[in-house]
Amino acid sequence: MDFLSYALTLFTFDNMLWLTIGSVVGSILGALPGMSATTGIAIFLPVTFGLPPVTGLITLAAIYVNASYGGNITAVLINTPGTDDSLFMTIDGYPMTVRGEGLKAIGVTTFSAFVGGMVGSIALLFIAPPLAQIAVKFGPVELFLTTMMGIVIIVGLSKENMLKGLASASLGLLCSVVGVDGVTGMSRLNFGIHPIFDSLPLLPVVLGLFAVSQVLIMVAEDQDTIAIDGSSMKGSPFLSMKDHLHILGTNIRSAIIGTIVGIIPAAGTTVAAGISYNIAKKTDKRPETFGKGNERGLAAVSAANNAVVGGSMVPLLTLGIPGNGTSALFLGGLLIHGLAPGVQLFERSADVAYGLIFGFMFANLFILLIGLFGAPLYARVTIIPKSILIPVVGCFCVLGAFTFRSLVFDIFLILFFGFIGYYMIRANFSMAPFVLAFVLGKTTEISLRRAMSLYGGAGMVQAFTKPIPLLLIAVNLIFLLSPFIDDFKKLIFKKKA
Repeated sequence: MDFLSYALTLFTFDNMLWLTIGSVVGSILGALPGMSATTGIAIFLPVTFGLPPVTGLITLAAIYVNASYGGNITAVLINTPGTDDSLFMTIDGYPMTVRGEGLKAIGVTTFSAFVGGMVGSIALLFIAPPLAQIAVKFGPVELFLTTMMGIVIIVGLSKENMLKGLASASLGLLCSVVGVDGVTGMSRLNFGIHPIFDSLPLLPVVLGLFAVSQVLIMVAEDQDTIAIDGSSMKGSPFLSMKDHLHILGTNIRSAIIGTIVGIIPAAGTTVAAGISYNIAKKTDKRPETFGKGNERGLAAVSAANNAVVGGSMVPLLTLGIPGNGTSALFLGGLLIHGLAPGVQLFERSADVAYGLIFGFMFANLFILLIGLFGAPLYARVTIIPKSILIPVVGCFCVLGAFTFRSLVFDIFLILFFGFIGYYMIRANFSMAPFVLAFVLGKTTEISLRRAMSLYGGAGMVQAFTKPIPLLLIAVNLIFLLSPFIDDFKKLIFKKKA
């Protein structure tokens, strides 16, 4: 198949113009709290009506790719995830900024996001059909075991302080079950509060825990700027060859994980980032530095997040099954132009299908352009006096919370979780277990209960002993026990001695 000819058809003035517009708009929306790729695609869907199919779809692709990256910038520099996809960037990205490595942190997250996005796009180009055939076999049992990987990872993340980690995860699980029961349709644990009748909204909770709590920390600390030594403007986002080689293996491994997870419907970036981060921590020579500004930790979640973008398009283009909410909107973009996903898309409209895939690849190049060349400007945020920064960040948090559902209640909600996050930080509770449990709790519960309803008692044993569930059970056990391997070795050698 002549892939080169499909790629070259994109090099027209209109295509490049709209690709640039989509990339810039996506980056801005991703960085603004409350906005996301979903928002951008929803806004631009009507705009693409009058555009040729390829031009319209690559515009949406550019928004999707760059919005997934845009939230990394604010997450790394001011501990404020622009989107819920970028919340894991705060774990190691923000500590790097605090110690004066803001430019380097942007360089790491930019290059890693580019690698992840390219791996996901290449997978979309070459291995979409076979991978999609595997993903379509995922029923409630397989989805339960997949999301359980994210829950099990909490043990590894909490090993240094297991009690506090499990307490944080338990609070996250409790918050995840607030609202409508996904099986019975009954609302629970809402205490008669109508705005949380269906669920606790994700973005206001995340903004409260990470952004508002950080605003409160900045108010409490006697420090003029974010960067402790004021050297965030020093250095360069262009990494040295040594730095690239240091994170290259992590990037490739995390990108592959993100691509595979992205293909599985409803798994999403949280599972991909959690698995990638856990593996990166286990394979690092200094696992104790994770959470304190480890470059590989930041690289792992950045690469996995953007790889999910390409992965989520695999089942959409080949089977018509959206991998997440944003790709579901993408389905609308296809239908608007009279295109139906599936085999016919690649046979009858190959120019559009492959043009879109190459559009995803070119959109990833804008991650490098926007991230690396704009880094000196972004990093100035860390040396802005807190007397200016605090009210600005606070206003964006309030605006983001209100924009999400247009409810004033969400403003009080981010304040409530902001105080919870503040005291969690002060008491040295990790927020990563809370977020993993909160995001994955409801999906895990619904998948398990649906499996129980579908297979019954005896049938559950048979369902869990099929090849794919057995493989997923093995992976879960590995994630569960791997944090304690060194302890087991010490115990064995101690007994022999």
